[in-house]
Amino acid sequence: MTTITDPVIDSWYKDVENNLTFKVVAMEDNDDTIEVQYLNGEIGEYDQDSWYNSTIDFIEAPEDWSAPYGQMSADDLGYSDPDTHTPDLDDMPLRDYQD
Repeated sequence: MTTITDPVIDSWYKDVENNLTFKVVAMEDNDDTIEVQYLNGEIGEYDQDSWYNSTIDFIEAPEDWSAPYGQMSADDLGYSDPDTHTPDLDDMPLRDYQD
């Protein structure tokens, strides 16, 4: 089986034959290379021929995709709402606290 999916920057893939999960991070037109970052954080690359002659499938981003990047802030993860809402207690009437 050969790859039929084209590489897309920031998309996740799995090399089925070698059981490697990675994200495409860059593509160089001048030397036809596809730079990838594996789930363990290591950087690698494929040339166009090896990409299309491998068993690479498109996948959804893994749940633990941020693990190789170490400590990240919520802004780095692409979330706009860190879910840290706290009510302003000074503006709430006392009846809202009662049962």
